[in-house]
Amino acid sequence: MKPLAKETVLTGGAPEGYDAQLLADLVARADGPVIHVARDDARLAALRAGLGFFAPDLPVLEFPAWDCVPYDRVSPNADVSARRMATLALLADGFARKSVILTTLNAATQRLPARATIAGASFTAEVGKQLNLEDLKAYFIRMGFSPAPMVMEPGDYSIRGGLIDIYPPGARGPVRLDLFGDVLDGARRFDPESQRTIEKIDRVELAPVSEVILDEDAIARFRRNYRHSFGAAGGTDPLYEAVSAGLKHQGSEHWLPFFHERLETLFDYLPEAPVVLDDQINAARAARWESITDQYENRVAAMQDKGHLGSVYKPVPPKLLYLDDADWSETVAGKALRQFSPLPQPSGPNVIDAGGRIGRNFAPERQREEISLFGALAEHIAEKRRTGQVVLSSYSEGSRERFATLLEDSGVTGFTNIASARDIPAGKGGLFLAIWGLETGFEAPGLTVIAE
Repeated sequence: MKPLAKETVLTGGAPEGYDAQLLADLVARADGPVIHVARDDARLAALRAGLGFFAPDLPVLEFPAWDCVPYDRVSPNADVSARRMATLALLADGFARKSVILTTLNAATQRLPARATIAGASFTAEVGKQLNLEDLKAYFIRMGFSPAPMVMEPGDYSIRGGLIDIYPPGARGPVRLDLFGDVLDGARRFDPESQRTIEKIDRVELAPVSEVILDEDAIARFRRNYRHSFGAAGGTDPLYEAVSAGLKHQGSEHWLPFFHERLETLFDYLPEAPVVLDDQINAARAARWESITDQYENRVAAMQDKGHLGSVYKPVPPKLLYLDDADWSETVAGKALRQFSPLPQPSGPNVIDAGGRIGRNFAPERQREEISLFGALAEHIAEKRRTGQVVLSSYSEGSRERFATLLEDSGVTGFTNIASARDIPAGKGGLFLAIWGLETGFEAPGLTVIAE
């Protein structure tokens, strides 16, 4: 997929569900990963579900945003940080498979540790080889792992003599290392609830669980940048004191630029990847930047309030951590951009009508008792089967069964249960029932999807 001089607008391509098919088609024509920037978490979840229906075998990586507001006093949730770092570690290692990287606007407009930093912050242990326990303990501290009696969530670790339990970033579960002296005698992945072994492994690779890496260089860099920005910090500054002691302080991620020599963006991790943007993304970006600057100005005002009680919050300037409009334009310049739009656009060389339309919602039938809702549905299905395939989506197995019974009572027969779109044969006239949590149905060339 060659880079475009201007972004291509896929008009009629954003009805919920159909955009997932278009995204899967773009990946099929690309040479590697495709980045999709969703407006928010709800849109990301809808896309993930749609991809599960249209392309169940397509690898999907998620890069979520922090679940805390800008300039907060708390850190992102440990699970969110672990998921972010697992994805960054994979991308920094040169991941190039055909896939979709699903992210949100908030995550895409925030700066990240550089690829070289993440790639150089890994720890590898192999069964049968030496493992220095003191080096591993120091790695846990530097990379944001937390000691725990039992490892239950990403980022936890527990050391009990020669047994070391670690919950690395990612979703594959914790691992247990068995040391014999200074040699790794065995390694296995286990269920944190039952403690039962899931599989034996020969190699363990660890990545940071936090974007704040507390090695000597990072600590010295933070101290220098903090003093340069805010002046000398005394013993009343808990953040400065904690970082100086090599300890992770709650909320320290909001000073990320002070810890790193340079920051990058998600797009830098995949410089050749095409980028697909949700509709209304520009309005959402403007609102996001306004919120960031408001939070910053509030923190500055509080810092300058001489009557302020408690520890003073000294905020990092917004442009150091977030992308403003100019930064965003520069970041995506020259990339192959696809912009979804549900509304018709003026025709032109960079506008493509993807053919998707919002489906019939049966609102008049639902509001009038004298009209049979399922009778109207049966007529609609019969009409659409003459020109293409029809899919009815339900939220669960139980609701699909109820749907099937209601269809039969209305005289609709000949339907087939399917797991995904790959079970739909080519041609027309078919009726299929799928489990797919879709809010709104849509119509596309040769396909009609009706949501429960």
